Amino acid sequence: MEKAIYIRVKRHKTTYFIQCDPTETTLDIKQKLQELIDQPCSNQRLTLVTSSEILDDSKTLAEQKVENDTIVALTLRKDDNEFEEVYIARVEDYTSFS
Repeated sequence: MEKAIYIRVKRHKTTYFIQCDPTETTLDIKQKLQELIDQPCSNQRLTLVTSSEILDDSKTLAEQKVENDTIVALTLRKDDNEFEEVYIARVEDYTSFS
């Protein structure tokens, strides 16, 4: 049995730590996210942050080189049926020192 891994799914200022198995598919991850964010899988898009590659629902994480501690961007489908742009806030974007 493969060792469980954790991936970091980020959107705006939020990070979800998802425990998964390398043999799980992208769709499996979207189903886990659906329970957390109340958005159907069809409205989610997962993109590898390092390569900007959109993850394929039918492929396993291992096939797509998603490993432990990989950061994946989550984007959601907008009203016009297009997906929003990838946006992950950096710490300095919402930390202010006065």
